[in-house]
Amino acid sequence: MADKAPTPRERYRQQVRAEVKERAWEQIAGVGASALSLNAIAKQMGLSGPALYRYFANRDELITELVRDAYRSLADALLATGSAGGTHPADLLELTRTLRRWALADPHRYFLVYGTPVPGYHAPEDTTVIASEIMSTLLDACVAAGPGPEPAGPAAALDAYLEHHRPWAAGHPGARPAELRRALAFWTRLHGTLSLELAGHFTGMDLDPELLYAAEVASLSS
Repeated sequence: MADKAPTPRERYRQQVRAEVKERAWEQIAGVGASALSLNAIAKQMGLSGPALYRYFANRDELITELVRDAYRSLADALLATGSAGGTHPADLLELTRTLRRWALADPHRYFLVYGTPVPGYHAPEDTTVIASEIMSTLLDACVAAGPGPEPAGPAAALDAYLEHHRPWAAGHPGARPAELRRALAFWTRLHGTLSLELAGHFTGMDLDPELLYAAEVASLSS
């Protein structure tokens, strides 16, 4: 059975919510997420504060929608990187390229989910469901690529730890500790490089961030 078409009122509500989120991103780009104000958005849209609260109950509800949208955008981009539209594990190298393109396309969106937490905001638990899809896609690629060389020293100690501490990888019960370690290494080191680049910390260093990122990927892939 086909989905029921939205009513005119429902379509109007969707349009207003979409415009509110668009205005919110503009405000975040200008003053940061911590200064997000529904009253300021309402003024921009020619609405009263109480009128806008019919669409978003408060600032935190609006931020939650933006966080969900950001996570969903990245999850979809990474899933689409896999062959056959994401039905098979993506190549690790292609995933890293997709991650960087996504981050550079909208740094404010990137920092909302991977930057400094917004003071006073606590994301609902259901936002982690979408975030887990992102890690799951990376884990799929790491499992497909294999564990890599035998670990030694601290890497071996981490593998032993991951053997029994892996709730974050619950969707991959058969993944070997070395594959979990590789996924964590990709996630932490690449986000570290991206965060420094997007925050402008390489400015003035006469450094090519793209080459640095590629070198990090190569070292993780060996």
